Amino acid sequence: MRQLVAGMIGVMVTLAPLSAQQPTCKMCPGTYIPNSEVMAYVKRHARCVSSIQQIRAVDIGKINLDSRRRLSRQAGSQPAPQSVAEHDQVSERTTSSMEPRTLMLGPDITEMKRRPADLETVRLFNGPGNNGASIRNGVSYDLKPGDVVIIPAGTGHWFTKIDDHIYYLMVRLDPDKVTPNKSEADSKAYLSTKPTGKPPQ
Repeated sequence: MRQLVAGMIGVMVTLAPLSAQQPTCKMCPGTYIPNSEVMAYVKRHARCVSSIQQIRAVDIGKINLDSRRRLSRQAGSQPAPQSVAEHDQVSERTTSSMEPRTLMLGPDITEMKRRPADLETVRLFNGPGNNGASIRNGVSYDLKPGDVVIIPAGTGHWFTKIDDHIYYLMVRLDPDKVTPNKSEADSKAYLSTKPTGKPPQ
């Protein structure tokens, strides 16, 4: 009997590490996004003043991960009022491309105002968060093409200088899954609709 119990304990100890090594997204497929699809978003939004271009948003187990491209234009060197952004639950990694610009980062945001819950960017892209007037004791970075920035949830980010316009590619991490997924079929359906947005002045 003692040998049987000892043997069972041995098997349990042996199997325990195996059960701890299971993938967090079991049998999940990979996601391929061709450059042609990314460039379709660039072309679609080329004349918008500002646009968030959600390309895909995928459930990868414990978190949602999404890929998007954004275009922002700014008349002159002065940022718009309340242009500091902060997302409560969604973090992002941004890769700079094309035009240089200055980005300030920091957690201490002045004059914070809650974004309305029914705002499209809250519902579909960023989840709940705030806008603000400026960042106290923020750190500024002069970004060049190819630079990478990681912005944790809760950290204010603010483009204080844009010479004309910028494109940048973002990967967003959504651990609480506060924003919806977007499949390849959803992306194709979106790209087939008529673009909206104001042309630059």
